[in-house]
Amino acid sequence: MVDILTTRRRRCKQVGHRSAAPRIDDRDRRSPTIGRRPHPEEERSMAAIGLKIQELRRRRQLSARQLAIRSGISHSTISLLERDRLSPSLDTLSAILEAMGSTLTGFFSEIEATTPFSPFYRADELAEIGRADGISYRMVGINHPNRHLLLLCETYTPGSDTGQAFSHTAQEAGVVTKGSVEVTVGEETRLLVAGDAYYFDSQTPHRFRNPTDSPAELISAITPPTY
Repeated sequence: MVDILTTRRRRCKQVGHRSAAPRIDDRDRRSPTIGRRPHPEEERSMAAIGLKIQELRRRRQLSARQLAIRSGISHSTISLLERDRLSPSLDTLSAILEAMGSTLTGFFSEIEATTPFSPFYRADELAEIGRADGISYRMVGINHPNRHLLLLCETYTPGSDTGQAFSHTAQEAGVVTKGSVEVTVGEETRLLVAGDAYYFDSQTPHRFRNPTDSPAELISAITPPTY
């Protein structure tokens, strides 16, 4: 049994496994925050993440190079994150926090406690916690205090797959808004098209994939959230 954090990290990967901690320099160059002036709300969100990473590193008396060696994330990437020049993927942030003995849950809880929030979010303010070149998870309300729901805008590139069926303690539901997504829950498999939906107990092993040649999109919700 894995928690929702592990669930989302698994969903961020396409078919196949990597044996080493991800080095995400090339992947993060594709972040929408690079090469344009971020929206003010987005800048504040990025700054909160960068400053918190730097604060944790200094509290543990680690240099950026020492953290890079521990985490498997390049020194240049860590430097860009701390200077708010790069928006981290979930895999990247998780690897950095694990190297410092912290967790995503605690990290975002501290940010939520100190970052102002608005009840409204522009499209470019939704935090990417997946991979834009595989399965993208854009999160609604990342800085909302006392959040009880994980709401995601998901995009599946052609052929993307969450891999082996997994389970965790929660309930989840979703509606396909574009294309087709194959969803397996227990022994049942269904190809859902735009307008179709699902709702199941997440303790039942499940899997998502896009078996088509076109991108697919869906809106999903999971409760309780863990990050």
